Amino acid sequence: MATYFAALQYLPLPTVARKLLLFLMMGIPGIWWVDLQLDGVKRGSLSQQPPSRVPQAGSVIAVNYTSPVDAIYLSAIFDPVFTISYPNSRKVQRVSLFRAVVHALSPAQFAPAPKSGLTDLRALLRAHPGRVIAVFPECGTTNGKGILPLSPSLLTTPSRTKIFPVSMRYTPPDVTTPVPGAWLAFLWKLLSRPTHCIHIRIAECTEIPTGVPTPVEEASGRDSGYDDDDDGSDLEPGEQQLLDQVADALARLGRNKRVGLTLRDKHAFTGAWKG
Repeated sequence: MATYFAALQYLPLPTVARKLLLFLMMGIPGIWWVDLQLDGVKRGSLSQQPPSRVPQAGSVIAVNYTSPVDAIYLSAIFDPVFTISYPNSRKVQRVSLFRAVVHALSPAQFAPAPKSGLTDLRALLRAHPGRVIAVFPECGTTNGKGILPLSPSLLTTPSRTKIFPVSMRYTPPDVTTPVPGAWLAFLWKLLSRPTHCIHIRIAECTEIPTGVPTPVEEASGRDSGYDDDDDGSDLEPGEQQLLDQVADALARLGRNKRVGLTLRDKHAFTGAWKG
């Protein structure tokens, strides 16, 4: 892993070669078996599904966030543009694969660093029409047993753009390490077992209906900055319905429940845990 992020990722390698290196990286700790299913599709019939049933260029994937392995696997399969979302903000920050991996075990971030170059999903889709955009709408990692309230960053997706909820679960589940800074514990659990399995579930896509406002400019007045006291009550009914639809799909695919705990609750919990 260190060799890839320190040197190999900067080489002008073809996409196929880069994906092969990522698969080899996952194979070293024993992550070699992946169970991929489409929601509502019987086993053995994946090859019969139309291409529109899976994420492709110009679409958005909303993924639950549980482990540093999430970003590596997504990069090996979809080669997406990774983003970081923040609570109560429609803006996102584009990050590299390495930043997405590190962010999984970073302290809770309620706002980006100054001059971090914020953007939105509409702008990213326009700038990268041949790529998938990956969004972690929970804004932070969990233990895979609950779905946190989603960030409104998904609402900047243009109308008629497909949003695919994607659930990732691990067997055994101990590689989900949401405690910030617990890299030694994560690596120990990852390397101490000979085999790890990933269960991928992809729901049917959802789209923002035509007519639902999707602001694209920071000066639009809906998201001109970060307000820690904003509880999201300014969402339109159609916007809240879309977020609920994505969250319900993630909960159903992962066989868990939606929870009302926020990123601040996680921050308080980890403080008590370390204390």
